[in-house]
Amino acid sequence: MPNIKSAKRRMRSDQVKQARNRSVKTTLKTAERHLDDAIKNGNKEATALALNAAASAFDKAAKLGVIHSAKADRKKSRLAVRAKAAA
Repeated sequence: MPNIKSAKRRMRSDQVKQARNRSVKTTLKTAERHLDDAIKNGNKEATALALNAAASAFDKAAKLGVIHSAKADRKKSRLAVRAKAAA
């Protein structure tokens, strides 16, 4: 445990950021899983909706700084390629 006041404060803020990051990353994984399920089912409408939701989730995560913007772009591109191949 830290003894210095600023270190204690930093520890509290780190816990808040860690909780937010975990929540956002879980949302990303869920969006990706929904897209995988839609692709496996072969439903074009569901696949398009899931792809849109996943792209939006990755953009929001990049905006919050949870993931790098280049990673978000790369993931969106690869998901789009998979969705297009399944359609």
